[in-house]
Amino acid sequence: MNKITTLGIDLAQSVFQLHGIDLAGEVVLRREVRRAQLIKTIAQLEPCLIGIEACGSTRYWARRFGEHGHQVKIMSPQFVKPYRKSDKNDRNDAEAICEAVTRPSMRFVAVKSVEQQDMTDPASSARRAYERTRCTHQSHSWFAVGVRHCDRKEHVKPAARATRHPGRRRK
Repeated sequence: MNKITTLGIDLAQSVFQLHGIDLAGEVVLRREVRRAQLIKTIAQLEPCLIGIEACGSTRYWARRFGEHGHQVKIMSPQFVKPYRKSDKNDRNDAEAICEAVTRPSMRFVAVKSVEQQDMTDPASSARRAYERTRCTHQSHSWFAVGVRHCDRKEHVKPAARATRHPGRRRK
């Protein structure tokens, strides 16, 4: 078996399609792999260039493949589509990914660390904004209490005022 230099992987829910070529461009590997076996299969290969299409789990898989010494490049699906030779299926997608990753003019998506990816997560952005607002309000209350203590010799709580429902009229 010739050495795989480029590998295209079509990511999916449970079954992944691999398409590997050697330095001459000959197909060396064309295989379907289940999720549980994917990392074991990639770990057995010598370090090579791996191309994957951008999707929800892409950066996770890119980090995992990179742990085994592979160079991983992520491409947008719209840029891979022109390299598909026939019908859209997992096998043809993996072949198109393998072809597209070798093109010098291809535009790639950066592989992000967990921390970088967390910074771009909308939910974590909302959490950070909430924490920032909460801390600001808390510090304002500390300053207000501090100013009150500086202005007066002793701290006096303001008298509780009678509250009424804003929609009711007093009779």
